[in-house]
Amino acid sequence: MTASHAAALTARAQDASSEIVTDILTLVRHETSSYDLSALAAGLDLLRELAVHRLGQPDHEQRHPGGAYGDTLTLTYTGTSAGHVALVGHYDTVWPTGTLAGWEQPEASGDGREKLSGPGIFDMKTGLAQGIWALKLARENGAPVPTVTFLFNGDEEIGSLSSRPVIEEVAQKVDVTLVLEPSAHGAVKTARKGSGIFRVTATGVEAHAGLAPQDGASAITALSEFVVAAAAVAAPDKGTTINTGLIKGGSATNVVAGQATASVDIRVGSEAEQDRVDAEFDAIEVSDPRVRIHIDHAWNRPPMTLNAASAPVLDLAREVAREQGRDGLPDAAVGGASDANFVAALGLPVLCGMGAVGDGAHAQGEFIHPDTVPAQTALVAGLLGRLAEPLRG
Repeated sequence: MTASHAAALTARAQDASSEIVTDILTLVRHETSSYDLSALAAGLDLLRELAVHRLGQPDHEQRHPGGAYGDTLTLTYTGTSAGHVALVGHYDTVWPTGTLAGWEQPEASGDGREKLSGPGIFDMKTGLAQGIWALKLARENGAPVPTVTFLFNGDEEIGSLSSRPVIEEVAQKVDVTLVLEPSAHGAVKTARKGSGIFRVTATGVEAHAGLAPQDGASAITALSEFVVAAAAVAAPDKGTTINTGLIKGGSATNVVAGQATASVDIRVGSEAEQDRVDAEFDAIEVSDPRVRIHIDHAWNRPPMTLNAASAPVLDLAREVAREQGRDGLPDAAVGGASDANFVAALGLPVLCGMGAVGDGAHAQGEFIHPDTVPAQTALVAGLLGRLAEPLRG
């Protein structure tokens, strides 16, 4: 990219800032809980309309039914060069439908810096809008652009259970995948933990809690023992965290519980830790031998590291940042997992965290700094220009 192209791109992104923010807020105002299929369907329709409004009709599109989960949509826009890039982002959020009505806007930062808040604005509807605008700005900049395939999935927050095969298929057909997840305070995410959600089921023996408690074997008591033991398997110094986030069980207060279940979120930084966690969970014993424990070892995303294929893409992104006047482009390792984990595990080139700058993912008051929207959009647009030709070597 020439200096004039870089300057023109950043200037155009700044000029378009209010329009980009408007598109972001349009997406945020339509709630898309991972568990609300009708809201997800309408949200995906809205997202498609936004892409068509800004970019025109795609040259190819396919809507992949999600079944019990949100659909996945791919939109491909043919470029003017040989390169092919995937821009990946999820439109589902962790927030239940109805959250928006009681949402309050945060105060500005201590330095007076503006914040915009809303369910899903940081994770990751800002990234979706910025990705669409990045292609629009790259096209308008006059330099060659690659073919771009957008992939929008509606089940990332619950593990990408239906969209994973589509993500992996698209990633294998393109030269580079850019995931529009929020940045780490402006840093690109090049390493992420692997994740699993284990379902632990305790099956005991029911009995009347008053007449014959000795005949019962409480699944709830046994599961409580298991959960405490499982927490001790964590090894924060190795990047391994364990959180039991959901427990349910029993049938009545006067019945010794015959069954109880727990859902355990596990994050690991390496395959070795994954193997250790598997072994130590299987070795946990409870005090009452009448209670049976079954563990569903449901590993979802493998650990992500900066693989050899991705390193040149990071170098390109840093060159683009310098051309656009940014003072460096750091990269970061984070605890959360994303769809980039799937791509990296295939040994394919991927960068994550190309989206919003802000904070508070999955927390009340999540926010973005709107003054960062132009620079983040220009960064992706500039990188698209550098990826107009396939990477060599």
